[in-house]
Amino acid sequence: MAHFSPDTGIVQRLWGIVLISIILTGCAVAVKKQPETPAPMVRLSLSDYPNFMDDMNLDGLSHSLSKSLAYLKRIPATREFSFAGDRYDASHMIRSISTFKGFVETGPTTEEVAKFIRDHYRVYRSVGRSKDGRVLFTGYYEPILTGARVRTETHRYPVYAVPEDLQIVNLGDFSRRFKGEKIYGRIDGSRLVPYYDRKAIGQGEILEKRARSLAWLSDPVDLFFLQVQGSGKIYLESGMPLNVHYHATNGHPYRSIGKYLIDKGAIDRSKMSMQAIRGYLREHPDVVDEVLNYNPSYVFFKKEKEGPLGYLEVKLTPGRSIATDRRIFPAAALVYLQTKKPLVDAEGRIHTWTALNRFALNQDTGGAIRGPGRADLFWGNGPYAELAAGHMQHNGTLFFLILKPDSDIGFAAANAPPKQSPSCLLFAS
Repeated sequence: MAHFSPDTGIVQRLWGIVLISIILTGCAVAVKKQPETPAPMVRLSLSDYPNFMDDMNLDGLSHSLSKSLAYLKRIPATREFSFAGDRYDASHMIRSISTFKGFVETGPTTEEVAKFIRDHYRVYRSVGRSKDGRVLFTGYYEPILTGARVRTETHRYPVYAVPEDLQIVNLGDFSRRFKGEKIYGRIDGSRLVPYYDRKAIGQGEILEKRARSLAWLSDPVDLFFLQVQGSGKIYLESGMPLNVHYHATNGHPYRSIGKYLIDKGAIDRSKMSMQAIRGYLREHPDVVDEVLNYNPSYVFFKKEKEGPLGYLEVKLTPGRSIATDRRIFPAAALVYLQTKKPLVDAEGRIHTWTALNRFALNQDTGGAIRGPGRADLFWGNGPYAELAAGHMQHNGTLFFLILKPDSDIGFAAANAPPKQSPSCLLFAS
């Protein structure tokens, strides 16, 4: 993420204050044993493996596998990924995914896929929300919008790039205890204070001279859901699409406006969906600001040549890319999921829900996707994708697959790294 600094001296002093605070906090907790974080997944015995049927007949899987490989080949080969305490380096992750990609490209049957995995892969299952294996699956999609390059009477809502005064402090630079934790703020005199929240940004012209507008939209609700989805296409006056992608946030926590409307009694829980929220706000324009501002988090974007991109900066594959909590699950990993998908009638309405069983890749993350009991499936773009993403709220099971360290098979894809000896990998007993 970008780091902007208008005054290097001030920022250095602020970082010094942060460092001192961390040191003092560290001294305080040195005498208090910290509770161990439970493993987010468990390794399965062969008798607990699922049947590995794929409702997409493996369509698009090779493409998604290649995107995970592209990410893994950019990072150090020694970087480690944790699967329930078993640790595998990036070199082994590459071999694992390359091997599976080579096998998939032979056009195997469902029975051959299941046997191949049983013979050569370890399978782990997410512990879920209550250690019962249940994972709540939701969906997201790529919005297709129309907009303008400059502000007009009808296009008054800006899609902002990262503000020049947004300070992003990586606490992991000061202590391993805070690895992955960041502070977002701005400099006010000699202090680092929280950045402006959604309400402050929307009410005035706070960011007019601080952030560049990539485009302007005509509907604040469209802008809100673009931020929730994290990326989208905006067709401008020229007819050319502008691909925008998540770049940073203002650092405020994500709060669900769906839950807010349920708690207020505005929408029944059983009928909650993105479409229901849009319908309610369309019918009650006087509460749009109140509802949207309930979520103080605000997303800033950057332009991309193509999209949509996930957290790993690789193009997402419809139906084959998922978002999970990046703090606890291995990035780029091969997964298998079991949940539900909608069947649509001739009028474009959901008729019923049926089984969804398929392989996917863990290529994204999200502000609302937290813990081992949440996953978000990317549906692509278009009417069905929007409908499925907006209504999907179903329990299911999430599995992670990794090549056995002693496996030696002949399906490795081109450019896979040479096989490492077991001593190059760390495994928990």
